[in-house]
Order: sequence, then structure tokens, then C-alpha cells
Amino acid sequence: MDIPTMWWPRTMISSPLFSEVRKDLRPLWCTTTSMASQGSPPCSPQSKQNNLQVEFPEVISVQPSKRHTPTTTRSWDFLGLNHQMMGSDMLHGSNSGGEDVIIGVIDTGIWPESRSFNDAGYGPVPSRWKGKCQVGHDWGSKNCSRKIVGARFYSAGVPDQFLETDSLSPRDHNGHGTHCASTAAGSAVEAASFHGLAKGVARGGAMRARIAVYKSFWGLGFGNTATVLAAIDDAVHDGVDVLSMSFGIDENSFGVLHAVQKGITVVYAGGNEGPRPQTVRNGAPWAITVAASKIDRSFPTMITLGNKQQIVGQSLYCLGKNSSKSSSGFKGLVVPVSCAMDILNGTDVKGQILFCTMQPGDQDVFQQASQYVQDGGGSGVIFAQYTTDLSFTALDVCQGIACILVDLDIGKKIASYMDDASSPMAKIEPARTVTGKETLAPKVAMFSSRGPSPDYPAIIKPDIAAPGVNILAAKENSYAILSGTSMAAPHVAGVVALLKALHPNWSSAAIKSAIITTAHITDEHGMPILAEGLPRKIADPFDYGGGNINPRGAADPGLVYDIDPQDYDKYLRCTIIKRASVHCNATGMLPVYHLNLPSISVPNLRSPVTVSRTVTNVGDVDSVYHVEIQSPVGVRMEVDPPVLVFDAKNKVHTFRVKLSPLWKLQGDYTFGSLTWGNVGKVVRIPVAARITIQDFYADVA
Repeated sequence: MDIPTMWWPRTMISSPLFSEVRKDLRPLWCTTTSMASQGSPPCSPQSKQNNLQVEFPEVISVQPSKRHTPTTTRSWDFLGLNHQMMGSDMLHGSNSGGEDVIIGVIDTGIWPESRSFNDAGYGPVPSRWKGKCQVGHDWGSKNCSRKIVGARFYSAGVPDQFLETDSLSPRDHNGHGTHCASTAAGSAVEAASFHGLAKGVARGGAMRARIAVYKSFWGLGFGNTATVLAAIDDAVHDGVDVLSMSFGIDENSFGVLHAVQKGITVVYAGGNEGPRPQTVRNGAPWAITVAASKIDRSFPTMITLGNKQQIVGQSLYCLGKNSSKSSSGFKGLVVPVSCAMDILNGTDVKGQILFCTMQPGDQDVFQQASQYVQDGGGSGVIFAQYTTDLSFTALDVCQGIACILVDLDIGKKIASYMDDASSPMAKIEPARTVTGKETLAPKVAMFSSRGPSPDYPAIIKPDIAAPGVNILAAKENSYAILSGTSMAAPHVAGVVALLKALHPNWSSAAIKSAIITTAHITDEHGMPILAEGLPRKIADPFDYGGGNINPRGAADPGLVYDIDPQDYDKYLRCTIIKRASVHCNATGMLPVYHLNLPSISVPNLRSPVTVSRTVTNVGDVDSVYHVEIQSPVGVRMEVDPPVLVFDAKNKVHTFRVKLSPLWKLQGDYTFGSLTWGNVGKVVRIPVAARITIQDFYADVA
């Protein structure tokens, strides 16, 4: 399928007039030949490039408009933000939950009638707001409110089959955008639940913040560069403060850079392709990229075998309104040779429970077997597997049946019972909700994409982890439990909104620094945060960046690593400027690890490397900070000076970090940290280094 192309105007990088410029350029789409029959002029890629550069000096390059997709109650309490404490703590007390902050959500739209978007008690829409409420056939001007202050939609280049299953309006028929918006800024809703599970007060982190909707994804989640860039541009012009973007996009996301240079903090989902390394998306240094973590809530499900033995699994199974009481009684257990579809076909599962033993990575088998049982009139599926968080896909395929996850030890007990029983039976009870310190949390979710960034290895990505597993939030007029880095990103967007309200003069880089340097790397028991995988391991910066988000700590970080937004051009100019007629001396540019980021990553440490970092005191005026060094294995790390003294005249200090390889080898990444400590303050940044002796090599035995 051919997709329209689009260009990147130079004004997206530096000019405040891009909104007006783009409105002049938007009718000039240059399309592929296959679309010419629909009334659009065909042109070759080369002619597009040449013609646009000649006719429009604003154009710096022409690139295909690529397809993008969205990446998919207890969480805020777990992060220490109890809504009942509104007004009684530093993060909430001075800003009424971020009421004057506007969060732009680029996603599948919004469901305005949801209780999560009630605007009762709100004051007028901030006078600086320049956006609009774009009407459609199922969306009127009254669907905007003092809570949903604006709404737009974009369909350029979206194939008809996706538009036909949706509506040409900001209304969300998918549910993804509504879920994300309510997670970031939903109003408090009492007694919300998913069929009784996860019952409590549903609300967003910045639950008084305003929401601006930019519908750029359609149907099951089709979007492209054209729809996203148009949305970013309008968001800049409209006056949003934060952009929450739960989807994957090109690493060179210079539309986002333009937004950051206009003072907007951009939060991205990191992707759901973990635990494989080098899968993290959205690796640009000017945005905050978010990994997904688990919270201290589980959904234990009791399974009673025919011999009265009781075992516990995990599920989101509940008896809905249309379920009969008999559906929870004893059912026959069926165990095929394999649950792969080519072997499972023909197995009678009507009214019975299928038992499957799964190998790591058998997510397709999980989905296919669940669908097979559902189509065959079965009662449920029990999956025995290596302990992971595979349940994040359960709701997509387990509609009306019980999908239970058990670990391999319990799976062996079930298999042993089935070997001994002439007519094996089992009864599955509905899941219940358990929260508390007995659950080991947080942990990085298995599906969460991992670093290093394949495009920017000198920048540690993701930046931070936030709750993204089994998150309850709004969907149409009800509530749903979804998982993914899509759910993690709006948690960070909500925290950013609170920080912007508390510190209106902080830059996006300062906010990002505060979030990263105060993050947790241990749980409340002092145990190191783990990363789900094969096998589970202690998390490192490529799993969670600085750690798991700590909103209260970010409100008062002590020191911040600030960046002038124009510095991104200095270090990445040759990436940004792609047009051949623009001179760029790539050999004269400093490596990106010299950028004043709240992290250090040297992917090619061959000889000693010295980098500088500058910190700004945003805490007590008279403060003394001492350095604590944890060197990466195989690397000697030295910091000069080791003590920073701040007072009324000296609010900013620069220090140098020297990294020296201790060995000569072709190695892999090792990790450490650099921490500035004061009484009550810990300002920690992650450090990654890889010792090398050759530029290009194959790491094989």
C-alpha cells in the first residue's frame, strides 16, 4: 500500500511561525502514483525533493510518511500520590492538582462522557489557550468542557478501511486514548472497577489538569507521520504544556524537538518489544522515554482440582452479568500433546478446561489457544509457563472464559494430578484483588522494551520506569484494565504536569532531570528492583533508565542537570540537517555524551574519556554536596571536584568525569552511577560504558 509522503519544514526546528507555515503547505501533499487516480498529483521521490527545496526554502528534506501504532487505581497510591492528601503536600499543595496545566494527548481520541472527565468545580479555561473544539458527526462543541479544553482530529494518508470503522471526529472508539488521558489527568471517580476487580478511586496523577485531544490514530490503531506531525504542530500553537504520546515514532523526531524548544515537555512510550535488548523506541534525547513497571497489586485466582487440592494462579477472570452460576463449577480438564494450533485442531473443548504448558516466547500459542477454547465453547484455559507478565495480553483474547496463568512448579502439580486421575476435573473461582507490601514491586515488565538505543547508544534509554501493568482507567463509559508502556507514559505525563505547576520556570530538561535523578532503584524493603526476562535479573539502566519514578522526590530534587534546548542542535545538527545544500561538518561535532544529560553513556571506551556536567541548585541556597562514585566494572571513574559548594552567588557548578578503561578488550556494557549527596538529598545519575578495541566487530565465540 502506498502512503503519502511528507516533508520536514525547517521551521519545525527554530521558528515560532511553523503553525502558520504548515497551514499554507498542507494542501501541497505530493502523493504516489497509485493515489493519483483519487485526484492527487503523482511525483517521483527525487522530483518531490528537488521541487520542494526550490519552491519552499523552509523544506529541509522529504521523507515517507510512515505508519505508527499505539504501544498498549492502585498505581498512584503505589507512587505515593494519595488523592485524599490533595493540598497537604508539596507536590499537590500549591497547585490544586495542576489545574492550570494543559496536557496534550496524541492518541485515538477521547470519550467525553466518561466520569473521568467531569469538569465540576473547575474554573474557566486558561486564557492563554488558543485551541479549538473540532466538531464531527458524533462530536459537538458541547463535548469540549472546562476539563477537555480542546479536541482535533487528523486523517491525512489514513486508508479508508481504518476510517470506515471509526468516526471522523475526536471521539475514541478504540479506547486507548481515553485510557491514557484518564491515567494522566482523569478526575476522581469513586468505586471504579473492572467487574469488581481493582475497585477503588480511579483518577489521574494530575487529576485537576486540563486535557487537549489530538486524534491521530484510527480503527485498531493506524496512524502515520503525517497525522502525528500535524497534531504536534497544532499542540504547539494551541498552548499545551505537556505532550503524552503512547506510540512508537522515528528516532529523529524533530517535530518533537520543535515542541521541546517551545517549552513543551514530551513524554513517550518506550515500546513493548522486551525483554530483547536494543528494542527501545523514541530514543531522542529531548523527550522522556518511559519503560513499564509492575505495582504491588495482584489478582490471585483459586483453582480447585478434583482431589480437593487447591492451587493459586493469576488472572483477570470475573463472572460477568451474563455468566451463569454453574460456569464456576467443576469442569473436565483436557491436556493435548501440544497447544500449538496444528496439533490442537480437532480437540473437543466444549464445556471443559484446556491445560497447556508453554515455552518462553509462546505468546502466539497463548492467544491462539485462548481463541480456540472460546470458539469451541470451552470454559477456560490454564497456562503453565515460566513466571512472566504474559497476562498483559489476556483481556484481548479472553472474553467470557477463564485464562489462568500458573508457574511451572504449579503446572507440574496439575500434570501429576491428571496422570493419576481417571477423569480429571477442576473448578476455577473468580479472581480477587490483593494489594500490599507482600507483593514484590516494582519490577520492570517483561514486555517493556530495553536499551541501548540502536540510533543513539551514547544516550541511556529508556529514561524512567512507571506503572504499566494491569492499569485500571477509563474506556468509554466504563473502566478497563490494560497493560503496556502506553499505560506507563501517561503516568509520567501526569507527574510532569504537577511539576510544571509547582515549578513553572523549570525547563523540560530540568523536569526530566528531577524525575531521573530522584528515581527509586530499590523497593521499600531495600531489595534491588528486578527486571522480568528469561531469566529474571536485577534491573540496569537499559531496563529502567534512572529507576522507577518517585513523584515526591522529583518535586524537590536539590540539583538539576539543565539543557538549553538549542544545544540539541549543536550536538545533533548533522542528523537534523539532511539537505545536501546545507553544509554540516560532522567530523567537527562533539559526541552526544557531552550533552548535559542526567546520565552518561560511552559506547566506545577505548582510551580515557572526560566529559563535563553542569548542575544547578534548586534546593536550599546554602548547600554542600559530596560525590559518591560507583564505577562500571572494568572502568575507573574519577570526578573533579569531589565537593560542590552552593550559596546565593554560586548556584551553578560544572564538574568533570573521567572514564578510563582498565582492560584492553572487546567488551560489553557495564553499569555504575554518580551520586551527589547532601543531608536529605540524593541526586543520582546512571552511567554505562562499553570497552572496545575495534570500531566494527562481531561478538561471537
